[in-house]
Order: sequence, then C-alpha cells, then structure tokens
Amino acid sequence: MEFNERLAALVAKVEAQSGAIQTEEATKNAFVMPFIASVLGYDVFDPLEVVPEYTADVGTKRGEKVDYAIVQGNEIQILIECKVSRDDLRVEHASQLFRYFSVTNARIAVLTNGIEYQFFTDLDKPNRMDDRPFLVLDLLNLDESVLPELKKLSKADFDLDSVISAAEELKYVGAIKRVIAEQFRSPSDEWVRALTTRVYEGSFTQRVRDQFTGLVVKAMKQFLSDQVNDRLKTALGAGNFTPSLGETDQSDAVDGREASDEDLTKDHEIVTTLEELEGYQIVKAIACSEVRPQRIAQRDAKSYFAILLDDNNRKPIARLHFNAKKQKYIGLFGDDKAESRFPIGELEDIYQHAQAIRETVRRYEGASASGSDTSDSVDDEVPSSSL
Repeated sequence: MEFNERLAALVAKVEAQSGAIQTEEATKNAFVMPFIASVLGYDVFDPLEVVPEYTADVGTKRGEKVDYAIVQGNEIQILIECKVSRDDLRVEHASQLFRYFSVTNARIAVLTNGIEYQFFTDLDKPNRMDDRPFLVLDLLNLDESVLPELKKLSKADFDLDSVISAAEELKYVGAIKRVIAEQFRSPSDEWVRALTTRVYEGSFTQRVRDQFTGLVVKAMKQFLSDQVNDRLKTALGAGNFTPSLGETDQSDAVDGREASDEDLTKDHEIVTTLEELEGYQIVKAIACSEVRPQRIAQRDAKSYFAILLDDNNRKPIARLHFNAKKQKYIGLFGDDKAESRFPIGELEDIYQHAQAIRETVRRYEGASASGSDTSDSVDDEVPSSSL
C-alpha cells in the first residue's frame, strides 16, 4: 500500500480500538509499533533499525530507557517515548527525551500516546530539544498538510535535512492553527473584542461582550459550514465524487430494466449530504486496509447511499440509510448477499462494524481471485433483513 493508505488503515484501527486500550504496553503493541512498522516502514523486529528500550547513561541518571530508538545510516536518528493512549500528552512526559536528546545524534524526538504524535527538534538551541513540537499528528483529527513532512521521516523517503529546514515554519504555522482552532471552540475575551470592535461602533462594555460572545461563536460556525459546503460543491462539480444532484443509480431500476424518463425525473430529487460523504470516507478508510482506496466508490440513490467495490453495483460494501429523521442505519452484506441494517447514533459508530466491512471486501477479492462470477451475486435491489 502507499503511504497515505497505510496511514488511513492505522487511523481506522485507532478509531476502532482506542476505547479498549488501558495500559502503556497495550498502547505500544496496538498503535505505536504499527505506526513505526506500517506507516514509517521500519522493521520493529530488526535491532539494526529499531531499538526497543534504548538505554544511554545521562549524567547521574543511570539505566533510564527511551521506548524506541530508530536507526538510519548506523546512527540513532529518532527517539520515541510512549504514554498510555487515554492520557493527554504534556511536556512533563518528555523528561527522558530531553535528557537523551543531548547525548545522542538524534535530531528528532517523538512523544506519543499512540493517538497523538508530537515531533520535536532543536530549533531554539543546538542539541537541546525544544519545549514545543514543530509538528503534531493527531490520528483522530488528521491534518493532511503535515503528511508530506511525516513521509520524509519514513525509511523509504528519509530526508532529515529537509524536515529540519521546514521545521520552523511547521512549528509556528501549526501552533497558529491550534490557537485558531481553540478560538473556534471557545473564543477568548480578546478574540471577541477584536472581532466586535470591527463591526460595532459603541463601547465594548460587559453587556456588549456577553451579547457578542454568542454572536461570534455563531458566526464562526456558520463560516466553517459555508467553507465546507463550498468545497463540497467544488468537489461535486469537478467530478471527484460520483454522485451529483439528479444522478441515476441503476440499482433502483425495476427488474433490471433501464431507467425511464419518469425514473430520471425522480432521481433529480436526490441530494447527497455532507454526513453521507463523511460516512463514505469512514467506510473507505476501513476498506482500504484490504484494497487500494481508489477502488472504493459511491453512488447516491433516493433511499440510501451506496458504497461499492470497483464502482460495481454487484459488489456492495455498505449502504448508508441516513434519510430518516429519527434513526440512521448502516446496511451490511453477508455471505448470502442479503443486506442487514444496524442502527447507528453517531458516524463514529460505523467503526464498530469495521470487521464486517473488511470481510465483505475480502469476500469479493477472494471470488475474483478464484475466477467466480459475481454478476449474479446481488439482485438489483438487495432485500433487507428484518430489523
């Protein structure tokens, strides 16, 4: 798999399993070792590439260990310290990294809880690890802009000089983005004042502050929503997504006949929602552990949103039934090709069905490898099992 595909597979794993991880060792085994091995491409079982429990005497500190040291060119290049996944990362957790950084050749130090990865270097003072990370990777809130720099730390594309040269910009751009994100979640008095005084000519009194705090929050949420909708419209117009308003899904054809003019008119009522596209991305992230993500396609219909392998209506992976006002369902397919619907409350509930989704994809891949004909595997309208 390509770098982004491997990362997407790990993201799906983290989202599905993070609630079950209770210890630091479990965090290492379930998340950190797969990150080192699958995403970065180092052999965690080769001590010439990855040294677990790396020990170096530091001043009066004897026998302290850093969880992992990654070797490139016969030298320690990256140090990794792990904490349990349910703990938030704090700079206090990095005390061993600070000490080890000055006595090794490593220029990159990583503090992680298996979900968030904070990358440090020595921008402020040579051979002394900075207090703040230059790059933050959050697997539950992925920022795709940092992925090219992360890839430069992988075994196949290791380019330390390029990472270090870009680190200062990454550090401050990332920090500013996190400040903006925090202001969107909970705007400070200074932020509210700065925006209010640009649109309100009166005095910034306590009453005005209280009034405009709510207005600022509302305006920022609407701004984000508008930006998302604009990008969605652009994507649909550019053809990056299969469905569009008025697109026909042949799976709704009756008895396999071609859709009539009346059917086409009805299909103009189809509206693809952002929630359906987000659900599609989750299913795609899960399924791409088995096949290339380009093979996961989608089509929207009036009654459901279909996710298909190879854009083949005879290979349905899942269906999203999100049109009902009260209850949403995900439809999954068993060996008999019958659809079973499962209620979901939040989009994250889709990850509870990750194994079933992967098994469906494997089943189609197995049928293709054995030369089985899947053309009659699913009716045009797959019956649903009783709820």
